[in-house]
Amino acid sequence: MNWSEENTRRYDRNLRLAELGREGQERLFRSSVLVVGAGGLGSPALLYLAAAGVGRIGVIDGDRLDLSNLNRQVIHAAASVGRWKAESAADALRAFRPDLDVEAFPSMLTPENACALFRGYDAVVDASDNFPTKFLCNDAAVATRRPLVHAGVMRFGGQMLTVVPGESPCLRCLIPEIPPRTDSPGASQVGILGAAAGIVGAWQALEAVKLLAGIPPRPGGRLLIVDALTGEASFRSVPRDPDCPACGGSPRIGEPLSPAEYGQDATRPE
Repeated sequence: MNWSEENTRRYDRNLRLAELGREGQERLFRSSVLVVGAGGLGSPALLYLAAAGVGRIGVIDGDRLDLSNLNRQVIHAAASVGRWKAESAADALRAFRPDLDVEAFPSMLTPENACALFRGYDAVVDASDNFPTKFLCNDAAVATRRPLVHAGVMRFGGQMLTVVPGESPCLRCLIPEIPPRTDSPGASQVGILGAAAGIVGAWQALEAVKLLAGIPPRPGGRLLIVDALTGEASFRSVPRDPDCPACGGSPRIGEPLSPAEYGQDATRPE
């Protein structure tokens, strides 16, 4: 990407940030991000990553858009109901920023393709809605040493954890094993307010931008907990587990990733 008059004007407010400036903006132009899921979290994350000037964005999602998605999946138009979410999101990003290099993957993230996909990008945003996919993202990020911004959202709130392999704890340091489905009801069971997903998804984009642009402090090691119903946000320190099955001293999980580790629901993004 070059410093055309249009780009200079478009990113003027970014350039005025002392923490970002021209050098940080050029890093964003050269950077790439893969977003896993084009739903409630992925929608704001994708839009704000594009708005920040990230040079290349990939989006993988194996679901088609349903009318019930539109209360929170704001990157999609009503006319896109029935389309692959990845393709609908990619078209919306191109319309928003014509110079953006967008790659759409209308397929599931699997243990067989995750590491190869992750290696093609500088960072990954986990915008999925189920634990098997989240743990798959974590394990592939650790295996490929790609920074990962993990988040989950439900009802009026959500959580976020940034994983920088080699520097910070990973998701399995917090939760070593994938919880059973009975412990993790979905939005179709308990509901979700779209604006809550918007808050957390936008925060994911912010974390990714900070990582890519080199804005200190370096993220990682803290779990963000957002309760939009009460208007409260807090942080919980996450210690690194030396016995972590993914990033510990003697990990049992690594490349190649085993499909049996994640079960049959491993690849359904939100």
